Amino acid sequence: MKKYFQFEEFGTNYRTEFTAGLTTFLAMAYILFVNPATLALVGVDELPEGVTRIDQGAVFTATALAAAVGTLIMGLLAKYPIALAPGMGLNAFFAYTVILGYGIPWETALAGVLASGLIFIVLTLTGLRERIINAIPANLKMAVGAGIGLFIAFIGFQNSGIVIGDPDTMVALGDLTDPNTLLAIFGVVATVILLAANVKGGVFYGMIITAIAGMVVGLIDPPSSASDIVGPAPSLAPTFGQAFAHFGDIFTIQMLVVILTFLFVDFFDTAGTLVAVATKAGIMKDNKLPRAGKALFSDSAATVVGATLGTSTTTSYVESTTGVSAGGKTGFTSVVTAAFFLLALFFSPLLSIVTSSVTAPALIIVGVLMCSTLRDIEWGSFEIAVPAFLTIIMMPLTYSIATGIAIGFVFYPITMLVKGKAKEINPIMYLLFVIFILYFIFLS
Repeated sequence: MKKYFQFEEFGTNYRTEFTAGLTTFLAMAYILFVNPATLALVGVDELPEGVTRIDQGAVFTATALAAAVGTLIMGLLAKYPIALAPGMGLNAFFAYTVILGYGIPWETALAGVLASGLIFIVLTLTGLRERIINAIPANLKMAVGAGIGLFIAFIGFQNSGIVIGDPDTMVALGDLTDPNTLLAIFGVVATVILLAANVKGGVFYGMIITAIAGMVVGLIDPPSSASDIVGPAPSLAPTFGQAFAHFGDIFTIQMLVVILTFLFVDFFDTAGTLVAVATKAGIMKDNKLPRAGKALFSDSAATVVGATLGTSTTTSYVESTTGVSAGGKTGFTSVVTAAFFLLALFFSPLLSIVTSSVTAPALIIVGVLMCSTLRDIEWGSFEIAVPAFLTIIMMPLTYSIATGIAIGFVFYPITMLVKGKAKEINPIMYLLFVIFILYFIFLS
């Protein structure tokens, strides 16, 4: 084992790698409860006609298994200290744009996730991924990340009741005297304090503290026995294989845009995470990422597994840097993290105490963290600032990640052409311009 993971070469040991694996797990364990609540649209009372609610218990099991399998593949195949799980942002797109906005059944949405994973595998094996990554301007990649952050935070504010709908002003400040809203505000403050104090796993611990506070004041029913904490993993029967059963439903223009969005966000999320974690771990060699193909294959394979089980796109987590900070340098760190996700399968009864007031602070804070890319956008160049700003702002305003991306990508070649920078536009961007124009025509 030591030889396989090259412990001596990286100057590490079992104890250090175990500690790193546990640290990474704690930093991203919030997804076990946030993802099922998001995909099941907890807090949303009315669904589009003909659309049913995905089973929350099945999604919990799918989330834990997808994270465990994806992280294990990453650790054993690519030998990277990187963990995977259903991605924040992509799960919001799945739930709030595809299901709630477009009225597409969750079964068809899962088929779209499966299709994006299969396409990702083909792109990885053929080497086309580099060409596509290079085609999208760095500024737009960063704008997409920041826009998703705003969108996630907006959902958190909405689910908590901090922001509500208003017939006159569209949105307004909610009733801050409402006990559940106050609990969410308490959760935000607690999580901010933990992260500001550099507590590893602060988002997860913030959820725990919020849930405990909810029990103390009587807003959440506390566990009355051991069976309310530990129990058998919920059945996967409601979601398993639905992606394959409904694969024939994805061949529409609307689903094409959905699949492209799944693919696009996962594509650059993964690339950015790999570079960030590998750099911090000292794995980069001559400014190149060793075993990058295997790492990307691990990510795409995890998406296929996750879609088959019943969850949205599984992707690499930047929270893996917390494990690297704790000393993790090899794939054994990922193996340990995967083991903890498997262990977490038996804690599904805790879903009952994780209300929208408990998950909302996590959404808001993760949104804050995702907006960090704003600092790297070239705001001084008008031709860049316009498409970047429209990409960012239109995601929360239209309640759609796909629409934000589409608007930004339509304006990019326009502003660049007017500025006389046609040679700087990759031909793929013209293709995307046409696709998104057709997308808006179809929507109208």
